[in-house]
Amino acid sequence: MKNKIALVTGGSRGLGKDMAIRLANHGHDLIITYNSNKESAEEVVNQIKNIGQKGTALQYDSADFKSLDHFIKQVKETLNSFFETSTFDFMVNNAGVGATIPFEQATENDFDRFMNIHFKSVYFLTQQLLPIINNNGRIINLSSGSTRVGVPGYSIYASMKGAIETFTKYLAKDVGKKGITANVVAPGPIETDFNNAAIRNSPERKVMIASQAALGRVGQANDIGGVVAFLCSEDAKWISGQRIEVSGGMVL
Repeated sequence: MKNKIALVTGGSRGLGKDMAIRLANHGHDLIITYNSNKESAEEVVNQIKNIGQKGTALQYDSADFKSLDHFIKQVKETLNSFFETSTFDFMVNNAGVGATIPFEQATENDFDRFMNIHFKSVYFLTQQLLPIINNNGRIINLSSGSTRVGVPGYSIYASMKGAIETFTKYLAKDVGKKGITANVVAPGPIETDFNNAAIRNSPERKVMIASQAALGRVGQANDIGGVVAFLCSEDAKWISGQRIEVSGGMVL
């Protein structure tokens, strides 16, 4: 029996890297994407291969909506040439960027960029790849704890993630007939290079955030990947249309 294949966008670093490694540890093959850092992506691919799974990386800029058709073509060609198949099993829409943009200073360009990356590209990439996702597959969309708890400067980002959460509920209804589940994973504050490493670079902010979590610390990238791997397992086959916040009990 062939290994199942996962596509993880933004899989070259941070949360996406941990998701890819965890999925490989669960016996799955990987296609990961990167935006600009090919070297980091190749390092992740090497880790996947060292685990004993097949892996490859494709360049994808989710901010450039016009590049979507080319990327979809690349995915199909890669499935055919590298994995000798025409379908895959798990789609993890993780690619994203962060920025603290006060509402009064937000521009139309800011809005359009975040919309393309966090919502529009996710919506249409999922639509276009759905025909080649196997029955009983999984779709996981990444959201954020900022849709539940207001974070200053996150009005654009959180609005797009709120759209993702609504979209995922509708998606779950539409794909359920194929036995495919669709869920949201919503990380809380994570100490990565996200948003210019805002947490990592500010010890005072890190202490403040940790004090708001039931578990008394900020999140790490390896707190998230295991949840994604679980949702891609048979044990999670009856979970669909749900928002799962992974925040250590933030602001309860």
